[in-house]
Amino acid sequence: MADFEFIDYFTDPAAADDNAGYCAQLRAIGPVVREPYHGAFMVTGYAAAVEVLAAKSGAFSSAVTVTGPIPPLPFAPEGDDIRAQLDRHRPDMPWTAHLATFDGTHHAAHRALLAQLLTHSRLKKNADFVAGLVVNLTGNLIDRGGCEITRDFAHALSTLVIADLLGIPENDRDGLVQMLGLPPTQLGGDEAAKVQADPLTWLHARFKEYLEDRIAAPQDDMLTGLVQSVYKDGSKPDIDELARLASFLFGAGQDTSARLVAFSFRVLGDRPDLQDRLRAQPELIPDFIEEVLRLEVPTKSISRLAVEPVTIGEVAIPAGAVVTVNLGGANRDPAKFANPDRFELGRANGRDHLSFSRGAHGCIGAPLARLEVRLALEQFLKCTSAIRISPAHHGPPEARRYAYEPTYLLSGLQALHVEWDRA
Repeated sequence: MADFEFIDYFTDPAAADDNAGYCAQLRAIGPVVREPYHGAFMVTGYAAAVEVLAAKSGAFSSAVTVTGPIPPLPFAPEGDDIRAQLDRHRPDMPWTAHLATFDGTHHAAHRALLAQLLTHSRLKKNADFVAGLVVNLTGNLIDRGGCEITRDFAHALSTLVIADLLGIPENDRDGLVQMLGLPPTQLGGDEAAKVQADPLTWLHARFKEYLEDRIAAPQDDMLTGLVQSVYKDGSKPDIDELARLASFLFGAGQDTSARLVAFSFRVLGDRPDLQDRLRAQPELIPDFIEEVLRLEVPTKSISRLAVEPVTIGEVAIPAGAVVTVNLGGANRDPAKFANPDRFELGRANGRDHLSFSRGAHGCIGAPLARLEVRLALEQFLKCTSAIRISPAHHGPPEARRYAYEPTYLLSGLQALHVEWDRA
């Protein structure tokens, strides 16, 4: 194990490969610790994390949610209230054209547009599509006896699900995934973010075309719902706003579920006892998913910018400081979860995890992600009698080798090779 107290979380791959180890060493110092390389306040304690994420005082901005301290702010914070400075410089900051970085009433208005569309009836209809898709994807794979699950199943499933929900034409779906490129916040510095304020610009034109098509010929999908949506005050968003919203939703929607599917297969592959129990009691699969989420978060860190002085976990944070909440670290805080590094199916407080964040910016797509993974696991467990991690690719059970994506925002396996026996 590396000496995490002295490495740079935002540039060193060792932190990505063992996020739990990094957080454990920081938490031993305190629930909120200022790291020495970028001056970010790292939050690994559960109570402190909730305090930041659910803050209602307006002391934090989400402008740096995606990027954290890299690149640095394009201005030098002045005084104890930097709101006006931040407003002036937002256009110069990466990702700030997207929903996740919005604040206050601006964020609430745009999130409400999506809430109007992600209705129970729409998700129910999408569930029927997901169920059929899972059966088809599994049927195409099952006779192979194994596969690389992230590429051959997880990403295909999540991409097709969000594409169907939005209403993206089938012939365009694979191409749009390629356009997304690398995940944000690559370790070593997000060079694209430093030179391009909106890394999803290349998707906007395509989604604007889709939206214009829906204006001319409405369909029963979310893209049509977007062009027909109105704010609560009765005004209509312009089409460029909607294109940015749709492109961000597509990128985020196909990502989280894929990571969660892969993590679920990794746990199952090492735990034949859990496989047997879930095959006998499939009603326990939702509890299984929650414990996977607690231990392996698809989004491992979320950052906030202090716009005024604030105290978190008895640590004074000045205006202009970046606060990075490590969701994976908070989920393993022994002050909240007993035996936090152990997988416990049916953990009493297992659903208290922060993997979908908390507060106003809690993941709006969480129900869809849970649905996708539940249906995928039900079908795979039904079609197999045993699922194993490939020792040729990942080593023996006592010495597994896994490579994580080199990003400080997200947590995902670069590959997961699994094998199985048909039922």
